[in-house]
Amino acid sequence: MNKAIYIATVESDSGKSLISLGLLRVMLTKSAKVGYFRPIINEFDSDGYDEHTKTAINFFNLDIDYKDSFAYKQSEVVSLLSAGKGAEMIHNVIEKYKKIEANYDYVLVEGTDFSGEVGFTELDVNLMIAKNLNIPALIVGSGNGKKKKDFINTMQLTYNSFIHKEVDVLGIIANKIEEDEVDYIREELTKNFPEKLQIDIIPKIDFLAFPTVKEVVETLNGRVLFGAQFLDNAIGSYSTGAMQLRNYLTRIKENALVITPGDRADIILGALQANASKNYPKIAGIILTGSIIPEAPILKLIEGVQSTVPIISVDGGTFSVSNKIGAVQSKIYSTHNKKILLSLDTFDKYVNAEGLANILTSYRSQKLTPSMFQYNLLQKARIVKKHIVLPEGDDERILKAAARLQLLDIVDLTLLGDRNTIQLKCDQIGLQIDLNALNILNPENSIHNKDFATTLFEARKHKGMSETTAMDLVHDVSYFGTLMILKGLADGMVSGAVHTTMHTIKPALQLIKTKPGVTVVSSVFFMCLSDRVSVMGDCAVNPNPNAEQLSEIAISSAASAEAFGIEAKVAMLSYSSGSSGKGEEVEKVRKATTLAKEKNPNLKIEGPIQYDAAVDRSVAKTKMPDSEVAGQASVLIFPDLNTGNNTYKAIQRETGALAIGPMLQGLNKPVNDLSRGCTVDDIFNTVLLTAIQANQ
Repeated sequence: MNKAIYIATVESDSGKSLISLGLLRVMLTKSAKVGYFRPIINEFDSDGYDEHTKTAINFFNLDIDYKDSFAYKQSEVVSLLSAGKGAEMIHNVIEKYKKIEANYDYVLVEGTDFSGEVGFTELDVNLMIAKNLNIPALIVGSGNGKKKKDFINTMQLTYNSFIHKEVDVLGIIANKIEEDEVDYIREELTKNFPEKLQIDIIPKIDFLAFPTVKEVVETLNGRVLFGAQFLDNAIGSYSTGAMQLRNYLTRIKENALVITPGDRADIILGALQANASKNYPKIAGIILTGSIIPEAPILKLIEGVQSTVPIISVDGGTFSVSNKIGAVQSKIYSTHNKKILLSLDTFDKYVNAEGLANILTSYRSQKLTPSMFQYNLLQKARIVKKHIVLPEGDDERILKAAARLQLLDIVDLTLLGDRNTIQLKCDQIGLQIDLNALNILNPENSIHNKDFATTLFEARKHKGMSETTAMDLVHDVSYFGTLMILKGLADGMVSGAVHTTMHTIKPALQLIKTKPGVTVVSSVFFMCLSDRVSVMGDCAVNPNPNAEQLSEIAISSAASAEAFGIEAKVAMLSYSSGSSGKGEEVEKVRKATTLAKEKNPNLKIEGPIQYDAAVDRSVAKTKMPDSEVAGQASVLIFPDLNTGNNTYKAIQRETGALAIGPMLQGLNKPVNDLSRGCTVDDIFNTVLLTAIQANQ
């Protein structure tokens, strides 16, 4: 039986989008089959879609067609209600919802997002739909711009309306509450509502409340002259530049949007100079009114100024443009990852997600879904907050992953490279990242070089390394990063976006070395399939392990699986299952299985076994009916690198599965290797793995 929840708002601009995104992720940690439904959406945007619906579906890769995710546009509902066809509207909403309900374990239903017309308020429409769909509600209200007592009264009236209509309420979320009013609101809501009701308070987050320059450009149909890559800049305030520059500069506030006629070169250039100055606040953007484009010499001067300020030309006078900008409300849209990630982080911090999930459903799944696995990674990494060094600090993908990690405050980071080069790269790609909050070290001239060289020489002189060679090697980013770990300046390292696997792990093998009792360093991938997560090893390091090494890889991989919340059921893969096959390779796998059982008698392991018998229950019943692993293996050990690497890549490409890793296992401290074809998501997830490893 599926479980659904209805998010109902008290009014427009309540911050419902934040709650929807947060709840979708909570649901995805419980099941891979999550549906999303909006009975009534806003009017289509210029691209023919409702932006919020598109954001929810695309960001979480929900398996639902856009056309199936809603029933009506708001104008259609108003027409139906005005014509007395409310029953027809409800019938069609139910019909659409039931089709979704039949195909998903969980369904998030998001209520209306517009003010009522023709006697029907937004609350009336929400009540009508929630009651007829027979699903419980979560009420979201905004305290923005309200007196405390008025807000409490509004929430009380809304709750009573739902109860009166016999709609169960699971919880209340008070959103956009001023920091100094949080305790009062919590106390009053707790006092005025039933004890069983979950109450969560989310304070007002300025960045989420601020519109972006992009939203202003879309509202005014503006023309971007400069800085198109910086349109996601958040606007903290706006002011009109109509006075002399010396007077206007004193009125600039942090993240200000400067509004000025296009022929005011003094204001334009002065604002750009103020943005570059340490003595003035940062500028979010400049709006040039009157459709006036600065003259060619001024444009040339602007073009030569290194700046993170977008400059936009718009129609209309300065006064009317200012009024339109003042009416722009912040939205969360599909291309603004920073807002989406911060929204999810805000939800995690202030909403008892697990409490809501427990109230919502008694559904229990024995499988670890990919979404649950990724969510757990993030939460575990955030709790342990380790320090990770990224040697390839000027790589675009590394920088984008670092920006995301910094935004979510999951790990402490050190980037290796030249600060000026890194800053230039960030400016070129329009990346918003606070480099001052990161530790940036340049191995070419670091204060650690002499100490590192001494440490390296002492560690490797028995192998013939000279002091001169040691001094040269500390300039190498892989050796420098590894020495940071060895000296306690970092907890782990992630590299390989630019360098080879050997370049990444050779220093670790020489300096960090293997754990006691471990003779072989190996790797695993966490393969996130549509309905489960499988651990696959070794797919990256050992070309042709012998039986002893293969048994060790199996034990290490099982331990890795358990450490990340996956029950280890190990399949030792071969071209034969059980005792049916003969041959040198089969015998190697059979011996490795025996050795693994001897070393770890409690390990659930089967081998040799074919891939289909390992993962498919129906095949397992035929080939190995008495096995406790066959048909349900979670750890898949390949007999050699050729088989493993090709298999994981084939699965990844043909099924669209997410492969997280490789994660190296067996080292005393974590060093993980990336593929040179890695994505930003790959880097992000590998850093999370490394941080969690560092805590084990």
